[in-house]
Amino acid sequence: MKPEIFLFWSNHCLNLPMNKFLLIFFLFFVSNMSAQQTDYVDFKKINAFVSFDSKGKRLAMKVRYEFDIIKDIDSVYIDARNTYHYEFKESNFKIYSKNLDGNKIVFYTPAERKFETGKNYYVEIIFFSFPKSALYFVDNQIWTQGQGKYTSNWLPSIDDVNDKIEFDLSISYDKDFEVTANGELSNVEASDSIKTWHFNMNKPMSSYLVALAIGNYNKKTEVSKSGIPLEYYYYPEDSLKVESTYRYSKQMFDYLEDEIDVPYPWDIYKQVPVKDFLYSGMENTTLTIFSDALMTDSIAFKDRNYVNVNAHELAHHWFGNLVTAKSGEHHWLQEGFATFYALLAERHIFGDDYYYWQLYEYAQELLEQEKLGQSTSILDPKSSSLTFYKKGCWALHILKEQIGEEAFKQAVKNYLTAYQFESAETSVFIQEVEKSSGIDLTEFVETWLKVVELPQDAMVKSLKKSEFIQEYLDVSCDTYPSKCNDYLVSDISGKAKVKILSQESYNVKEEDFKNSWEVRQAIAQNLTEIPLELKKSYESLLNDKSYTTIEVALYNLWMNFPEDRSRYLEKTKDLKGFSDYNVRMLWLALNLNTLEYQSEQKQQVFDELKNYTSANFGFEVRMNAFNFLKLINGFDEDSIKNLVDGTEHHNWRMQQFSKNLLDELSQIESYKKIIDKLTNKG
Repeated sequence: MKPEIFLFWSNHCLNLPMNKFLLIFFLFFVSNMSAQQTDYVDFKKINAFVSFDSKGKRLAMKVRYEFDIIKDIDSVYIDARNTYHYEFKESNFKIYSKNLDGNKIVFYTPAERKFETGKNYYVEIIFFSFPKSALYFVDNQIWTQGQGKYTSNWLPSIDDVNDKIEFDLSISYDKDFEVTANGELSNVEASDSIKTWHFNMNKPMSSYLVALAIGNYNKKTEVSKSGIPLEYYYYPEDSLKVESTYRYSKQMFDYLEDEIDVPYPWDIYKQVPVKDFLYSGMENTTLTIFSDALMTDSIAFKDRNYVNVNAHELAHHWFGNLVTAKSGEHHWLQEGFATFYALLAERHIFGDDYYYWQLYEYAQELLEQEKLGQSTSILDPKSSSLTFYKKGCWALHILKEQIGEEAFKQAVKNYLTAYQFESAETSVFIQEVEKSSGIDLTEFVETWLKVVELPQDAMVKSLKKSEFIQEYLDVSCDTYPSKCNDYLVSDISGKAKVKILSQESYNVKEEDFKNSWEVRQAIAQNLTEIPLELKKSYESLLNDKSYTTIEVALYNLWMNFPEDRSRYLEKTKDLKGFSDYNVRMLWLALNLNTLEYQSEQKQQVFDELKNYTSANFGFEVRMNAFNFLKLINGFDEDSIKNLVDGTEHHNWRMQQFSKNLLDELSQIESYKKIIDKLTNKG
């Protein structure tokens, strides 16, 4: 980081005198220090100029807050977590302040006055902080994740989702990097070593949707049918993955605008991948951030792709960003709707059979949750993601069937229009549906939104409207044994054929390999003991355009035919597979256990496997490498050190994985000594 980039730090941070107002202790009562501040204060705009020190993992910013007073009040607060220091620069009112429990900064006017109804106020503050969450420094990237983490951990703001604010960010950073944030890029100022990017949002949003991303990116741009710029970011080395990753993006954007019948509410839409993201994706307004593990090539696309996440985060720009759930009780208004409309977008692309298959799979997941006694009501704020997302999706599917497509579409349009840039509760959506349909929805609300148990009969009845699902449910070797031998050469669907392959009574035949990639993959997964007469056909699976098929086939062939192990390894030596290197990791482990193959390179092969546990790689790669080291009992001090480091990783999955595996290794005496040494227990 160039010294001038972090100008704020040299000018302000070190040796700053303590603001005199911080020394004042106020004795009068601070009213309305809760979410109900929105009844008294309306924050209109937050304009932040941000500068980063990536080496020190710290930031400095000057922030201007503008707010209107709805009712007289004697104090106003902003949420500010983990703020190292702050200093007031300017305001249009006489200001006193107090830091409350390290989480809020409270503004006071003189005791004899109040913030007056109908007046507009502003205040400018300089902040310095070392964010502990919500903003992450990962290798040469900086990115944010506000939902569930609170944007106020890095940008002091208002955590209450019901306060919609226009956020305009200006970001100063090294000119060799690409910077993006919410809104349109209005201006870029450049000097010898830095640039300052200015972004303008124009419209308000909840603070959890504020976002930025900094990294080494290239960009491809399309334009929607309605004229909205669609920007797709990617790493320069991933240029061959752009088409397959962002496939159908414009098509889905155009479809959702037509289907929802409410114009996309913002001026631009951007998508950017980042390393070690906490989730699959996040719908920050105009800037979806997603895991770079979803950057896929054309082969990986069949098994793992970004399409559903892409559609889901885009749908949130209406359901969540435009209209926000007022509280956790109404969370399905965001996640259930985004899941449903993402599925509608995929139906538009892949067809009705795909749509009903996904509903069927959602139903199976929900039934399993119920069997485990973990089902919850959609309106329970503590419900699982499965309930909010997939039961919510099912509820909307049934509602649309019940009232008809035209009434459903009109109700959604009326709901989004009436509550745009505001927050809403479930009851107001139901009211809009009742108005458009003329149907009393009391029973629907009770059955689908309030009751814990799944309405299984209604779900089965709906699924059976699909001939595709009906066929799938009917095929069975047990029920129709006379048809069993002919199923895989018949014209039944691929899903039905996969079902047959999973039944113990079915024996794979050579002609069964003459099927789609999906059925061939199922053969690879189910035929673990390969008859000699099927060896040649099974070997053909190594040529399939599917990393999952190749991974499974390679392992099963290696296990079944020891005399050909070197040949199988030679054929697959240049494949990495998915972003977690699934094929490569397996290949390395099998290589180490094939003594006759590349015998002089075993140390090099082991070093490569071990190297994948380092922080140079994404957490998915690292976890995969750790699992293979566990399988071959190949841990050494370097790899255990990488595992110990993983227990402090910012991504919760990596952190939990590392802790659990470290506990396992601690039970092995030879590893325990190394672990104790590295954790200062020895």
